[in-house]
Amino acid sequence: MSKEKNQIISVWVREYGPEMYRYARSKMSGQEVAEDVVQNTFIAALQSFSAFEGKSSPKTWLFSILKHKIMDYHREQYRKPVQVEFNQGGDFREDDLFDESGSWRKESRPSAWDDHHLLDDHDFNAVLHDCLKRLPAKWYSAIQMKYLAGVDGDKISSELEVSPANFWQILHRAKLQLRVCLETNWFKK
Repeated sequence: MSKEKNQIISVWVREYGPEMYRYARSKMSGQEVAEDVVQNTFIAALQSFSAFEGKSSPKTWLFSILKHKIMDYHREQYRKPVQVEFNQGGDFREDDLFDESGSWRKESRPSAWDDHHLLDDHDFNAVLHDCLKRLPAKWYSAIQMKYLAGVDGDKISSELEVSPANFWQILHRAKLQLRVCLETNWFKK
């Protein structure tokens, strides 16, 4: 059975690997990370092959494992210490954007962003992806889980072992940093 199992997994790698990689790449911060998570998915499938009962298609089963591996990766990244590397356009400080009362400073208010199908624009997506990669790992993971994986905020808070208030604060800061990056690298270019 071991040789047969290896042959089946090899076929699945050829059939589903490229699509799984594209999916992982859209959810991960880098090519190598996406490759690793897909590889780990196939290793897990090989190790738990006997658990596959054929009640779903192999593709569905593999993508289920892949989605769990992606969540595991983001959970792990979230727990690592934050090292802010983003410094494009100057230091990011909230008091540069808000006054003492918490209102936007006049000079820092969001400019009128033209929202005409930006997500359909390849160049915009490249800049957005670059801005996402510049976020601290914890912030990137929170954005990925909430907005790209569509996981409920309370569930994310529980899985990441942070209070809901802390989780929402992290999302708030990540969105502000994304705004600064997008305005610097897309809207003011």
